[in-house]
Amino acid sequence: MAAVKAAAYYGVPLFHRSKLPVLRGSVRSKRSATARSVRLLVSARYSQSQDFSTRLQDGVENLPGLVEDIVRTSMNTGPRGALRMAQGIQAIIGVGGEWLADISKAVNSSSVRLPNELQLGLLSPIYLRRLFERMGATYIKLGQFIASAPTLFPAEYVEEFQKCFDRAPAVPFDEIKAVLLEDLGRPIESVYEYVDPVPIASASVAQVHGARLRGSQQDVVIKILKPGIEDTLVADLNFIYVVARILEFLNPELRRTSLVGIISDIKSSMLEEVDFRKEATNVESFRRYLENTGLTMQAKAPLVYRHCCTRRVLTMERLYGVPLTDLDSIRSVVQDPETSLVTALNVWFGSLLACESFHADVHAGNLWLLRDGRIGFLDFGIVGRISPPTWAAMEVFLTSFASEDYDSMASALITMGATDMDINSKAFAKDLEKIFSSIQDLDTEIVVATARGGNTAAVSANVVVDERQMNALFLDVVRVSESYGLRFPREFALLMKQLLYFDRYTRLLAPNLNMLQDQRITIASSRRIRSAPTY
Repeated sequence: MAAVKAAAYYGVPLFHRSKLPVLRGSVRSKRSATARSVRLLVSARYSQSQDFSTRLQDGVENLPGLVEDIVRTSMNTGPRGALRMAQGIQAIIGVGGEWLADISKAVNSSSVRLPNELQLGLLSPIYLRRLFERMGATYIKLGQFIASAPTLFPAEYVEEFQKCFDRAPAVPFDEIKAVLLEDLGRPIESVYEYVDPVPIASASVAQVHGARLRGSQQDVVIKILKPGIEDTLVADLNFIYVVARILEFLNPELRRTSLVGIISDIKSSMLEEVDFRKEATNVESFRRYLENTGLTMQAKAPLVYRHCCTRRVLTMERLYGVPLTDLDSIRSVVQDPETSLVTALNVWFGSLLACESFHADVHAGNLWLLRDGRIGFLDFGIVGRISPPTWAAMEVFLTSFASEDYDSMASALITMGATDMDINSKAFAKDLEKIFSSIQDLDTEIVVATARGGNTAAVSANVVVDERQMNALFLDVVRVSESYGLRFPREFALLMKQLLYFDRYTRLLAPNLNMLQDQRITIASSRRIRSAPTY
């Protein structure tokens, strides 16, 4: 086939009679070879013509659908789209200026060839990340999605977008009150006795304030969607979707990458994250799981106050505790931090199977040891849903990881991944062994901070969770797997990331614990649990 394509591109020269050898047999042989070459050339060119004709016909047939999709999406976007387009142009000019300045520095400082990131321009990971941060909420969230989905995006972009922090300036409290008043539909004072005007936290999409409910005097936290953010999200995501549709239309080969499908998944995932009614449902589902499995004495999720919850406002019980990385504070609450970690692992593993969704963001800010000794699960904005086949393969993967059975691990990953290739399982297992043998070499940096007040001193030890280092390990697994033609579902990436978080907690709280082999930790059988009702 390669030879045919080469012939079609360069053309096949015809032999001149004067240059043919004297032997008649060779002449006939050469003539027949020449005739075959010409036939191949004509056939290849005819095939190319047919391919072009077919592509053209497909394009004409698909054009009305593309136009209809673009018009419908544009109508859903509204006037916000034009504003975001102008802001996008401004952001591109700003980052483009940074790129030109960096090129100027590189040229002046050295005659060596320009680095790849400068050659790629705004499409390089570093400048694309800067552009996303300038563009605001939607693109910051998109950057975080890229960072958390190494099974979908190139490793260089996944690593760079680890730096895409979800921090933003606080919105003035008057604007927050306006959202509360509009969504609650009644005076704020009739719902809350007090709302702290100083936010506990401010991210790109939402802002969190402490408050106290009227009547019950219950301490709560209110998560409020920032004004105008939803319109911006819709406009941005629609624009990204339209670009993906046009790219697929212009280059049908991109359909193999499922570009539009990936963008559609990102769109639905991000819009779900800013509908706080969905998050309220996630929290309540987890609370039911704790109640139905008798785990309410071991773990807790905040109570949701539905009478003051809307699409843009989420009011929840305020939990008090410390992150699982605050070793000194943990020891002041419980005598044995290892037991608390075992509890956290059992509760989380159980939720993978007994809940409709699992908590997919158990970083230190969302997993606490509460004042009463229970494990607190906070912020259910990001959840995952695992299919029975993926979990069955994941169980084998975890078991083989614990026992260092890399042949079984390779088989599990092959079962989990989508591929149309024949895979050398033995070679794959050897490559996995090289990767996972390095997990013990991951650094855990303990930072001890001393705060003095009067005649007392408080010492706090914290583990610095280097997410880039954690993700580098997982990226190695993805790289090797992709070299064998494997593509994993996003739920696998979410599960692995949570296990890496728990690995960090283990190194701090229970250095001698093997979380996948310890008899106190139960990774229940999917066959047994899946037959039970979900909540």
